[in-house]
Amino acid sequence: MATVKFAVVDVSDYLSKKQAADPNLAQDWAKLEELYNKKLWHQITIKLEQFVKHPSLQTGDNLIQLYNNFLTTFENKINPLSLMEIVAHVVQQYSDKKEAIAFLEKLEPKVKINDEALALCKVLQGQIHLEHLNDLDATERIIEQLEGSLEDADGVTTVHGRFYKLASEYYRVRGPMSRYYRCTLRYVGCCEGGASLPEAERRQCALRLALAAVIAPDVYDLGELLVHPILECLEGTTDAWAAALVRAVAVGDLPAYEALRARTSQVPDLVRAERQLRHKIAILCLMEMAFSRTSAARRLTFSEIAAEARVPRGEVELLVMKALAEKLIRGHIDQVSETVMVTWVRPRALGRPQVAALAQRLDGWCKAVGRAADLLENKAHEVLTL
Repeated sequence: MATVKFAVVDVSDYLSKKQAADPNLAQDWAKLEELYNKKLWHQITIKLEQFVKHPSLQTGDNLIQLYNNFLTTFENKINPLSLMEIVAHVVQQYSDKKEAIAFLEKLEPKVKINDEALALCKVLQGQIHLEHLNDLDATERIIEQLEGSLEDADGVTTVHGRFYKLASEYYRVRGPMSRYYRCTLRYVGCCEGGASLPEAERRQCALRLALAAVIAPDVYDLGELLVHPILECLEGTTDAWAAALVRAVAVGDLPAYEALRARTSQVPDLVRAERQLRHKIAILCLMEMAFSRTSAARRLTFSEIAAEARVPRGEVELLVMKALAEKLIRGHIDQVSETVMVTWVRPRALGRPQVAALAQRLDGWCKAVGRAADLLENKAHEVLTL
């Protein structure tokens, strides 16, 4: 019977050679050897997490050799998530990306006791499938595997940001645009509202978010993006028009949209989606008309809607039916009198002008309640003596 032979790793020999071959890192290699000999696994983990980022180790297969000749001897003794954080640097040095996938797949059983570590292992695979192998189907399978578990996790971990970045890049390529928009919002939320991103990436992300928000046919709540700090990085730049476009679309302001036509006509995605975008703006205009009125004055005529939303009078009924079907408003249409009674508008994140208008309306309600209370108090005696 054939005998299976296992390669024996001589850690001391490897570390000694490294100390001699690389004088600039000799002290670091010596420290690793000391911690290893003392079996201080937590301390060695912290040291390695910083050590693998050293510039002189980013070339060739230095990190792969570090893993094969050193880390493999104690990888089962350290925190699985920390192991994957180190491996995230190691896997970048595989020139054959299919080998990188195989390497990560072999690691899955070793880290499966930690949900976050296993998720990170799969996310790293997804990044390779998407960025290097152009395997969108494999990327989609990984996203579907992780989406539910990460959303149900308590709090936000370091893995969430990586996952949402992977998902946003996937949906940017394959669609739908609404999924890209929501995943990117979550990604920048994991990055301190985008503050921790490099300036160029933050601005690019803000521009793409703005375009996705207005183009996505089923995204009607743009208020969340309007109050998001990432949009501020567009102000004062050549892309400031994108922030203005989001503000115009959010409240169905067609005149403001028309004022931006000179710039939007230079963006192919906006040109292709123009008809759909105009319809979306008209629906948002209808929602804003209903929202801005008191509950007693929400009977809108077809003529008012046609004038505000800038749609032909004959298309008003279809516009209202679309808003009703999308559950953006509730109410009913009176075809005889050509009016629409709106009883409810779907809640949205409100901008400052809308919040100010709502506060003013609440103030009016408070005054009306106060007058009613005063009336009741003054007339109570007369009522009770009847």
